[in-house]
Amino acid sequence: MTHPISSSANQSVNIAENLHQIQRNITEFCQRYNRNPDQVQLLAVSKTKPAADIRAAFAAGQTHFGENYLQEALTKISEINEDSIVWHFIGAIQSNKTRDLAEHFDWVHSVDRLKIARRLSEQRPANMPALNICLEVNISEEASKAGLSLNQLEEMAAEIMPLPNIRLRGLMAIPAKADSLQQQRAIFSQLKQALLKLQIKYPQLDTLSMGMSNDMEAAIAEGSTIVRIGTAIFGARNT
Repeated sequence: MTHPISSSANQSVNIAENLHQIQRNITEFCQRYNRNPDQVQLLAVSKTKPAADIRAAFAAGQTHFGENYLQEALTKISEINEDSIVWHFIGAIQSNKTRDLAEHFDWVHSVDRLKIARRLSEQRPANMPALNICLEVNISEEASKAGLSLNQLEEMAAEIMPLPNIRLRGLMAIPAKADSLQQQRAIFSQLKQALLKLQIKYPQLDTLSMGMSNDMEAAIAEGSTIVRIGTAIFGARNT
């Protein structure tokens, strides 16, 4: 089944309103914690949503979109065909899918193996700018989640930095749910401290991809530069 070319008027309005409300929230949290709102990028997580919803968000001024599922993302990227959109891949990476990631995305947030970084570097087309990547950290040390441990980061960064065609920007994490703002901040603080440690040797690192709808305030308080928001923009996930 194909999706319609455009959303209904009401749906477009709701997406626009939701985006504006989230931007207001980002600004409020930045003011609360002495951050510059311009240093926090809203990443609209559009997984399972039709191209029409992305178009509605783009029409409302949103340019950064995050996708988890490669084949679904490639279909939407081809259908929308908008050079102004910045595409982020934030899902699990299979080795046999790295060529498509290297050829069609601007950012990959979920790198946790040297093999993946090498393949992305080798397969990035020469006519495209370097692919921005983040190292995914299993910050809550959950057995069910992918990601590097904190003590693996320095060695991984040292291996990745010399690779051509990719640009290591920073760290990404999806922590376990915490019950309070203080607990959320304590977890995100570990990622912030890890980045500060890496910046001693690699001052060009500038990205903390952390924070979603339920922990955005804590993430911004601890220095997040990219917050990943889906349901609060587009509504409940399509199945």
